[in-house]
Amino acid sequence: MKTISNERNKQLQESFNRSKMMELFGAEITGIGEGYFEITVAKQEFMARPAGMFNGSTIATLVDVSSGYAGASAKPEDSYFTTVELKVNYLNPAFGEQLVAKAQVVKNGKVLTVVRSDVFSITNKGEETLAATSLVTLMQLSKKAPDKQID
Repeated sequence: MKTISNERNKQLQESFNRSKMMELFGAEITGIGEGYFEITVAKQEFMARPAGMFNGSTIATLVDVSSGYAGASAKPEDSYFTTVELKVNYLNPAFGEQLVAKAQVVKNGKVLTVVRSDVFSITNKGEETLAATSLVTLMQLSKKAPDKQID
C-alpha cells in the first residue's frame, strides 16, 4: 500500500472525525493509504438483527463511507465525491463483535472512480469472515469540497 502525504492523511482524518454517522457508529480509521481506506466498528445494539448478526444497513453504510474515502485518498488534493452506484453482495451472515470495511480503488479516473469494498465480521477469537463484497462507482464533482472539506 502506497502511503499518502501527512497533510492529505490529516485532511482525511479530520473529515472522517466530522462525520456524525461515523460518530454514531463509534467507527475508527484502521488503515489509510493511496487509494485505500479501512474502517472498524464494534457491534452496538442498533446494528444487530434479532438473531445477533450485523444488519445489512450497517454493512452498506460502511461500504459507502469506506469507498468514498478510498476514492478521496487516491486524489492528491481535496476532492468532493458522490456515489453514483453501489452494489453489495451479502455473502455470509455477519456474526461477530466487529466489522471491518476494507476499500481499495480499482480504477481512479478523472471523473469516475471505481472502488471495491470488502466487509469482514470479526469474532472475539479473531476469526474473520467475509460478510460482503461490493463495487462502488463514485463521481468527482469538483476539485474542492464545499467549504474545503472532504465530506
